[in-house]
Amino acid sequence: MAKTKKKRSGNIAIVVSRFNPEVTTGLLKGAMETLMANGFKEENITILHVPGAFEIPLAAKQLCLSGKYCGVICLGAVIKGDTAHFEYISEAVAHGLMKLNLEMDIPVSFGVLTCYNDEQAVKRSADDEFNKGREAASAVIEMIALLKDI
Repeated sequence: MAKTKKKRSGNIAIVVSRFNPEVTTGLLKGAMETLMANGFKEENITILHVPGAFEIPLAAKQLCLSGKYCGVICLGAVIKGDTAHFEYISEAVAHGLMKLNLEMDIPVSFGVLTCYNDEQAVKRSADDEFNKGREAASAVIEMIALLKDI
């Protein structure tokens, strides 16, 4: 069931997993730099830390329902270990965030790394143009503009 359209502010929310902080800190930095470079002010950006990637969809849903944000950026890192945990968490988070995109009136980005090893995660959260936090922020910015035109 589609939600009714609410007037949204220019506020952005970022949900960041505390698990794998050496990676998620880099993702957050990339997202913040991208938002600031695109005219968003720090006082209009809310950062919400959650325990791990599994908790990201619930926090993102509550931010969407609050009516305070025009977009939600979700950042985390799930790195494969020796068990199937990686597959279950990755799939659950991806499905949860996809469902929010289809049910809510605002863009929710998937900036959750799903890597096979630490090196891949570090590379994707580095302070360069390939930072996936930057990409997640850029996707939300682009979708905010696109949805305004529909």
